[in-house]
Amino acid sequence: MALVTPATTRWAAVAVALVFVLASVSFVVPAAGTVSPVPFDDTVKTGGTSVDVRLSEVEGFEVPVAQAHFSRYRYVIGYYDVATAAADVSTKESARQFGDPLAVFVTDYATVAPTIDEDGYLRTKHNRHPGWVKATDAAFVVDSGARVPSGPIAVPFSDADAARSFADEHGGDVVDWRRLKDRTDSPLSSRIDAFESSVASHHDWANQTVTASDALFDRPVSTVVGEDVPTVEAAVEAAPNDTAVYVPAGTYAVESVDVNRSITLVGDGNETTLVGDGNDTVVHVRADHAAVADLSIAGVGDVGTRRIRATNESVDWDTRVELAYGRGDAGIVLDGANESAVRNVRIDTPASGVIVRESANSVLKNLTVQGASEPSDGFMGVVLIGERSVVEDSTFLDGRDGVYTHRADGSVIRDNHMESGRYGVHEMYTSNVLIADNVVRDNRIGVIIMTRPVGNLVVGNDVRNSNFGFIPAGSDTYVADNVFADGEYGMDVSGDRQVYVRNVVVGNDIGVRGSSTFPTNVVVRNDIVGNDVQVESSLGPMRTWTREGDGNYWGDLPLEDANDDGVYDRAYQPTGPVDSALGRDPAALALSRSPVMGALRRARDDVSGLRGSGVVDAAARTKPVQPDVLADRNATETEDV
Repeated sequence: MALVTPATTRWAAVAVALVFVLASVSFVVPAAGTVSPVPFDDTVKTGGTSVDVRLSEVEGFEVPVAQAHFSRYRYVIGYYDVATAAADVSTKESARQFGDPLAVFVTDYATVAPTIDEDGYLRTKHNRHPGWVKATDAAFVVDSGARVPSGPIAVPFSDADAARSFADEHGGDVVDWRRLKDRTDSPLSSRIDAFESSVASHHDWANQTVTASDALFDRPVSTVVGEDVPTVEAAVEAAPNDTAVYVPAGTYAVESVDVNRSITLVGDGNETTLVGDGNDTVVHVRADHAAVADLSIAGVGDVGTRRIRATNESVDWDTRVELAYGRGDAGIVLDGANESAVRNVRIDTPASGVIVRESANSVLKNLTVQGASEPSDGFMGVVLIGERSVVEDSTFLDGRDGVYTHRADGSVIRDNHMESGRYGVHEMYTSNVLIADNVVRDNRIGVIIMTRPVGNLVVGNDVRNSNFGFIPAGSDTYVADNVFADGEYGMDVSGDRQVYVRNVVVGNDIGVRGSSTFPTNVVVRNDIVGNDVQVESSLGPMRTWTREGDGNYWGDLPLEDANDDGVYDRAYQPTGPVDSALGRDPAALALSRSPVMGALRRARDDVSGLRGSGVVDAAARTKPVQPDVLADRNATETEDV
């Protein structure tokens, strides 16, 4: 007869209490009767980007929206993108968590005479507001050229003839709801292949852009400071286009060097220092194909941001952000300086290091930016605004954020070291960025993506000793091959249709926080081990972190793998009061094998109302995905101790 210990009794009480709590609150009566659309403002919103929404409000173009009503979820989900709604409501995960969709409604453009403007934005006659139509009754025009800032859109119509007329005028095909869902449904392997292709193309673009900038540093020297002219400012003023100004070793007092032609300002490495008067930007580049290289900069003004008052209603949101983050003092500012470059420059600054405004295809390489010792006293290492650029092989110490972006879609931020600041990489209103192979240490947050962008790629980064390793927002983010270790939180799983694969989350107080509202994120083939709490998830539905029979590694669990196929025989719930203690408390293992827990697991799997919140892995792995990475990290920890 088994020995009944106080610990066993305690765990049994937990399980019984859990059963009664779930039984008392979880059974939801499916909605009955006619389902009608609600005001979009009353929905729980997802999809689209903040740029889409904000620009549409300012400029008056249309963003087709959808709303989904489910049988076992009391909230209505609102989508700023019709295609995303089609993808979400058709998944097995949605049905598992929320029951069947009672109805999906989409905006109806059949009676508002829609057209496409020169930017590809959808507009209606006299700014008339479209109504609603059931998605199953609608015809959708796809591939017409109609778009929002984040990409192409599907345009729905209640009348198929109206849809065909729109397609005849603006191009595209007409599909029904079923075919629209089929277009958005793809296997995980295909999605990962597409993400990996995007990673490769970003690297290719960055390589080509960096190589193209090499020519800027091969220009002949036309002017030497101290020989041809007495000051740096005079040398820059005298130099012809496509030549270089050479600044020999020494310390040079300057006010603000204005580079307004296609020239290269080059020093003698760390032996050359430009010192501003502490009131302004030190080097201001205003010309295409200009460059600064091989020198140090100090004496930067301390105005990190020229803040504007929130009461100034005459300034739109986009200008407000640019004024707040991109119009302060810096060591170097590139201002409308396309295809320019900054290399091998050290900047000691109380404000920003380099600000890049509307300077497409610029390259920042091998910078060292020493910011203020307190993040609140300083500003950004690099600010990218309005165009894509490359930031690589650079070091950002202290200050506020290592790299900050605003609408710098398509940029590449790779192979940098960021330490002791607020955020390592901070994306705002920016989509389709590659953040790759950066090392982040002792920052409050390693990488943070805000304002619901799409298509970002976070790959191969090593983030340690942060309050939070990674926090995303938006949709279709690819988070792969990263290490989030030894912090308070490892990574956050939020947003919509994100894919997390092959990440190592180890040694944190809390490994993963699950905070998404909708169960469309894919979390598979990750090593989530050795965290005090593996997963924290108290909001939203139960999330299944398994896809196509593939789960995650949660450590060496005391569970069976009778088939010896590398997958434990039963589902594992890292957020459950019993499973979360497996391997730490012997009583938890005994209770996990009890009939009552088996019955509870079967009910959880079969009845959406009994799932509550949390995470379950239906195919937990018996072996790590990245054993070498785990071994390297553990060896490093041993050396540190």
